[in-house]
Amino acid sequence: MGCSFSGLNALYDAVNGGGDVWINDNRFRIVRQLGEGGFAYVYLVKEVISDASSASSVGLAKKVKDPSHLSDDGTYAMKKVLIQNNEQLELVREEIRVSSLFSHPNLLPLLDHAIIAIKPTQEGSWNHEAYLLFPVHLDGTLLDNSNAMKSKKEFFSTSDVLQIFRQLCAGLKHMHGLVPPYAHNDVKPGNVLLTRRKGQAPLAILMDFGSARPARKQIRSRSEALQLQEWASEHCSAPFRAPELWDCPSDADIDERTDIWSLGCTLYAIMYGVSPFEYALGESGGSLQLAIINAQIKWPAGPKPPYPEALHQFVTWMLQPQAAVRPQIDDIIIHVDKLISKFSQ
Repeated sequence: MGCSFSGLNALYDAVNGGGDVWINDNRFRIVRQLGEGGFAYVYLVKEVISDASSASSVGLAKKVKDPSHLSDDGTYAMKKVLIQNNEQLELVREEIRVSSLFSHPNLLPLLDHAIIAIKPTQEGSWNHEAYLLFPVHLDGTLLDNSNAMKSKKEFFSTSDVLQIFRQLCAGLKHMHGLVPPYAHNDVKPGNVLLTRRKGQAPLAILMDFGSARPARKQIRSRSEALQLQEWASEHCSAPFRAPELWDCPSDADIDERTDIWSLGCTLYAIMYGVSPFEYALGESGGSLQLAIINAQIKWPAGPKPPYPEALHQFVTWMLQPQAAVRPQIDDIIIHVDKLISKFSQ
């Protein structure tokens, strides 16, 4: 990995009850835990600089290329991943490698990282731990915000819906424009960070590149199709997963339009707080897979006055079961810009 980890004893003090963490040459104090899931934990940390007068030229400031990624108050988000085997280790290394390919204001940047080998204990069987450092966004994810708004029967304005969506399109355009193009493969509200801003739409940032891979795959056999379906079942959240990843033909060319499907589901979720197909999970005899493959969209009651019909048509355009007729990201951006000029005041 080419990275070192200093202050190992301090690390365990930190994670087990206060103290400091060293990521390479930089020291951070754990403030509190922000969240957890699977074998990963996310902490709010604050950089510790011994000589405050030289803060702009030492520590993380010395390492981070883009100064806009530096925190004004020295706080960051640190993701700790417990790694149990070589397969998980390779996945984390791939996430680090892929994250380093991207540089865009609407994609969450990886600021620093370290992977350390540890001796297994009786309590845990993991043999490595990874530490990934990111800018912090304390307003939470789009999913967090949608859940809070749903409980109050609140909705985003049409203008905010379009502006949030436009930012996600900009981040995906950067990924899809690489050579080779990369697909995110898990676009969903839980992977979108929002930062509320006074007098303008929230800032939206796409995160979590653990599933991102080169977008274009040639499937030429039944075994390759099944292999792709199995990979997708582990890496692409079911309510936002494209039809071709549920039921892949034995002769198919998969491309970045798997993300366009997820983007359409996410636009629907910005409006209504859920995927357009989650209703199938609550129906007796309902099948999420069938609802997705047949693109059976149901439109719930929304705000009053309701969202413009043009937004529903926009979602439907992205949710075409046949990937070959689904629009590309450049088409989406042209269309959303027209809608913004039409509906934003």
